[in-house]
Amino acid sequence: MAVSGGLDSMVMLHLFVEAGYSVSVVHCNFQLRGEDSLKDELFIQSICSANNIPFFYKRFETDMYAAEQGISIQMAARDLRYFWFNEILEKEGYDFIATAHHLNDSLETILLNLTKGTSLLGLSGIPLKNGKIIRPMLFASHDIIKAYADLHHLKWREDLSNSTDDYQRNFIRHQVVPKLKELNPSLEDTLQKSLAKIYGAIELLNLGKAEFEKQFKKSEAGLHIPTQAIERFKNPGAVLWETIHQYGFNLEQCLSVINALNGQAGKKFISAQYQLTINREELIISDRPESWEPVAVEKGEEHASLGPFILSAKIVENAESRFNQDKREAILDASKLEFPLTWRKWQAGDLFYPMGLDHKKKVSDFLIDNKVSLPLKEFVTVLESAGQIIWVVGYRIDNRFKITPQTRSAISFIIKGISKNSFTPSILEKGKGLR
Repeated sequence: MAVSGGLDSMVMLHLFVEAGYSVSVVHCNFQLRGEDSLKDELFIQSICSANNIPFFYKRFETDMYAAEQGISIQMAARDLRYFWFNEILEKEGYDFIATAHHLNDSLETILLNLTKGTSLLGLSGIPLKNGKIIRPMLFASHDIIKAYADLHHLKWREDLSNSTDDYQRNFIRHQVVPKLKELNPSLEDTLQKSLAKIYGAIELLNLGKAEFEKQFKKSEAGLHIPTQAIERFKNPGAVLWETIHQYGFNLEQCLSVINALNGQAGKKFISAQYQLTINREELIISDRPESWEPVAVEKGEEHASLGPFILSAKIVENAESRFNQDKREAILDASKLEFPLTWRKWQAGDLFYPMGLDHKKKVSDFLIDNKVSLPLKEFVTVLESAGQIIWVVGYRIDNRFKITPQTRSAISFIIKGISKNSFTPSILEKGKGLR
């Protein structure tokens, strides 16, 4: 039980104890109200001690954390408590952590979401369950909770900060909700009925969305969305947002994507972790590539890293007898290499002599010929010796540096972090990237 000492959490604790559940109490002391914060902590500790309830508490430097992270006090307190809650769950082996959010909290959340801009999900209020966080009091209004506390002569502590309008939620509680109740005295009852309808609509939405997403495909390049599937809607930008907002794209970006569909292929849109690429008749969502600085590979160096990839190098005996079809490995004539080598991302204008050819070819043309998709081109790297490309890593070595019957010494370069079958970044297939 997450217990602050206030009315709601004390009623929740009483209900669980009366129902015979085996519970413990966790209390966050955010040290924001001086002596009052300490009194809250001691009050709950005394209640738990008197009722033989295990008690966990933690004092947070909330002000300092908020300043360091550049976030509000409210967001800092939320981050700190839920991080600690998860620690307690894992360490102590509890099944759930219960918080005392109630129906009026959900109403305030909806109004705040509506004010700031929201979707249907934002109108559903506070979820009853989120992972191992449960909110068993959402059925009850503040008035019902207060009546229960009075009936059972429960004690609680008042948080004086709740009486001010310093916080947005308090402003909604004190200024907005009373005005709405003048229009509808049964506002909480009406909200419960509305939430039931919204939950039903969300269930149908999820069912239709799952059916709609059957048109999408996943590959190592990312998530492929046919543009035709989106364009047929009357509000394609909003539909696209509903489809991809979990990847961090906002509505404005989605509207811009729709406007750019008839333009040149290759246009990109970036979120915090992902990128969306317009690729002819589809949209591709893939991991956002990092900006990688070139890496020098010294002679005798056994390992080097670039982005998600690791390159290993070793001397090979009897190189002329080696025949390898795994393109993750390049066996090159050591006598033709000048160290340090340079390992970098490929660039427009790069040229090399693909294995088996005696003439130059642009790397860009080579990638097109090999049908490397636009998102995957972001992950293509090259290995250079004295300014000459010796290997388009994971794809093809340069014909000038291959081993021959005259080769006396060879070096094997092996790239890790590349898929064996398609020579593309395995960060996607290992679950570290797009989900």
